[in-house]
Amino acid sequence: MGKIILVTGPARSGKSEWAETLAMQSGKAVVYVATATDNPDDQEWHQRILEHQQRRPQDWVTLSVPVELSATLADAKPYTCLLVDSLGTWVANLLEQDEATWQNILTELLETVDLVAADMVFVAEEVGWGVVPAYPIGRTFRDRLGSLVRQLSAFSETVYLVTGGHVLNLGVLGSPLPNKGEGGVRSQDS
Repeated sequence: MGKIILVTGPARSGKSEWAETLAMQSGKAVVYVATATDNPDDQEWHQRILEHQQRRPQDWVTLSVPVELSATLADAKPYTCLLVDSLGTWVANLLEQDEATWQNILTELLETVDLVAADMVFVAEEVGWGVVPAYPIGRTFRDRLGSLVRQLSAFSETVYLVTGGHVLNLGVLGSPLPNKGEGGVRSQDS
C-alpha cells in the first residue's frame, strides 16, 4: 500500500500549494486528479482553475475526475503519486445522490484507498467550523464532507491542517479520536 496524506483547511489557506509541495517531494510521477469541472461562463471559477493549472509543473499528468474517483484511484500505478484536489468539490458533485447511494460510494472509496499501491495526497476543505447551514443541501454537504475527512484521516499516515498560510502536522500536535464507528474500513494488516 502507498503512503496516504490528507491536507485539510479553509478556503485560500494554502492547502493546495502544500499538497503540491508534498506531491513533488514524493519523488514519483505526479498525477493531478482534478475533481472540478471548468465552466467558462463562470469567470471567477474559471480563474480559480487557471491559477491551479499554472502552478503545476508541465510534466504532471492531469485527469479530470468529477465523479469516478474510486475507479481512478484503483487504476493508479505504484510508481505514481496521486494528488486529489479536492474532496469538497467531489462531494459537491455527488450531492444529488440519496443517502444509501452516497454511503455505498463512500464505502467503495475508502475500500479502494486501502488497497492502492500508489502514494496519494488528498486535499479537503474544512467547512463545519461555522453555523449549521439553514438549508438541507448545505447541511448534507457539510456532514458528508466532514464525515469523509474524518474517515480518511484514519487511513492517513500524516494529516496536515493548513490555515492562514501555516502548516500544522496534526499527528505531531494532537491525537486521533478513538474509532467510535465513524472511522475508516482499514484492513487488519494495513
